[in-house]
Amino acid sequence: MNYVNWISYRYLTASKGRFLSFLNFISVAGIAIGVAALIVVTGVMTGFGNNLREKIIGTNPHIVIEKETGVRDYAQVQKYVKQIPGVVASSPFIQGNLFLEMDGRAISQVVRGIDPAQEDKITKVRQYLVAGSMDDLKEGGVVIGVELARYLGYSVGDTITLLSPTSGMTGGAWRYPLKIVGIFKTGMVDYDMNLSVISISKAQEIFHFAQNKVSGIGVKIADPYQAEKIKKALYESLGYSFLIKSWIDVNRNLFEALFLEKWGLFIILTLMILVAAFNIISTLIVTVTSKIHDIGILKSCGVPKKAIRSIFTKQGILIGMLGTFWGLVGGLGISYILHTYIKVPADIYSIDHVPVDIQLQDLLIIVGCAMLISFLATIYPAAKAASLEPVEALRYE
Repeated sequence: MNYVNWISYRYLTASKGRFLSFLNFISVAGIAIGVAALIVVTGVMTGFGNNLREKIIGTNPHIVIEKETGVRDYAQVQKYVKQIPGVVASSPFIQGNLFLEMDGRAISQVVRGIDPAQEDKITKVRQYLVAGSMDDLKEGGVVIGVELARYLGYSVGDTITLLSPTSGMTGGAWRYPLKIVGIFKTGMVDYDMNLSVISISKAQEIFHFAQNKVSGIGVKIADPYQAEKIKKALYESLGYSFLIKSWIDVNRNLFEALFLEKWGLFIILTLMILVAAFNIISTLIVTVTSKIHDIGILKSCGVPKKAIRSIFTKQGILIGMLGTFWGLVGGLGISYILHTYIKVPADIYSIDHVPVDIQLQDLLIIVGCAMLISFLATIYPAAKAASLEPVEALRYE
């Protein structure tokens, strides 16, 4: 250890001068609290975002292929889709808006017709079932969301009536009584309240589609984050007469809002570290003031200005390193406690614990910001110490 590092370490840890020791402690604690808060908040925000993303991906295909007039000969289109590298599976669907009749009222519903055998390969609808069976859809049944079932007081085995706005033979709406064969729960209120699932053959009957025609084809890919690349390949293979949308396109506004919220909080909480940086400035200024005699002696012995500046710069960096280290320990510890022991209402969030996802990239950004702010806080006090003249420092000694 050279003399610059040794003096910096002594100024930080010397037992003499309780006031300086207290200032050093406050500076370290301020950095630690700021770093810990950033780790916890970004971890929780990332966890909730990933949880929401998994639910969206689990309920919807990664990519949807549609056409304004419907997709004809969809089995042939699926063959072309399967040849695209990165595509795992595909499934046809029919989707439209109908009304659910209840006590003379009509409730709007998004009705999706699926082939359960193929749908299992691209979404997790079957995994979301809390009652009933998806296999009974083939018998003309319907699967509804848990929120809709709770709102209407329905359970498996009850019968609901769907109304088609297309005029029937009597001049009114077509009525389709369907037996509830299952209830699903995704954890997202919009889906659990407004989505109903029927068989694709029943959907073709209700929406008056030919047997070889569907609304679109859902596609599952190996890596959901390569959706834009696969979408481009699908356009090149199928042509631009199709409308191809990825799960990112459909939910872009939602994820952009989550991204802005996460980094907005990051910026706000970084102000805590900036406040702690003022503590470092104050500590170093007080240290410089109390060590004027020492600085004068060092300069009279021929120690260059650069070395004097390094002494106080390294002291500030040591404070930043200690604060960052204890902030990391505290932040990771609090995150573990939140994830392991803190419970949340499962009926609201569809999970029973706080979803915390701490990513290495976020940790590196937080540590980098803390150390940069700590370094910047040392510039003025260190420069002030280096500018002292030996004669002035020792005049009153």
